[in-house]
Amino acid sequence: MPQNPPQSLGKKIKTFFRKREAFRLLRKYHSENLSIEDRTSWAMNFGGSGPFKIKTIQKPSEITALAHAVAELKPKVILEIGTAKGGTLLIWSSIATDRVITCDISDMSVQADLYKSLPPPGSSCKVELLVGDSHSVGFKKRVAETLGDQKVDFLFIDGDHTLQGVTADYNNYREFVRPGGIIAFHDILENQPLEVNQVFHLWKELKKECDTEEFVDDYDQCGYGIGIIRLAS
Repeated sequence: MPQNPPQSLGKKIKTFFRKREAFRLLRKYHSENLSIEDRTSWAMNFGGSGPFKIKTIQKPSEITALAHAVAELKPKVILEIGTAKGGTLLIWSSIATDRVITCDISDMSVQADLYKSLPPPGSSCKVELLVGDSHSVGFKKRVAETLGDQKVDFLFIDGDHTLQGVTADYNNYREFVRPGGIIAFHDILENQPLEVNQVFHLWKELKKECDTEEFVDDYDQCGYGIGIIRLAS
């Protein structure tokens, strides 16, 4: 049943104030001279509420090491599979010089203005949001059309963590990455808090055939771990 007018008005008012607070935090973020370490810290502790809450669940040492590796590429184009709450998008939008294309199965229309405003002042980077099932042929076509003749410098795969899902994302989007680029996966450790986190199985196979590197805070930890593939130039 449709909401009655007072409920609808209340929701609109709440959204207005949440959005205003998120942009206040973003102005503070943009006002500071930040290192990569600072930016990853912000990504984990940005704040906000509701759909305007920006956060990434990462090990600080792992995501910082990845951010440094990505920055060394001097990337123009970054493609991210799995936006979640926009925490890693905050990081990538400070590194890419041209565009970040971020993809998620959940609707992002409410927070679209916020996400598109993430690149720092003076940056020429544009954030582009694609919503849909990354495993579908149609969605892959949309990504290809969005990229045009550009190649991706860095592909971050952090969406569907099932073996079938992460394998599909890898097979679908690796072709868009340029020679010498990087592909990264999150949650590569075998010990995971959720049974559906199965990235480890794919990662174990990729290590046999690819030039890989791991950023792991503690190999005895539960969850996390980042693995990267460096493509041949």
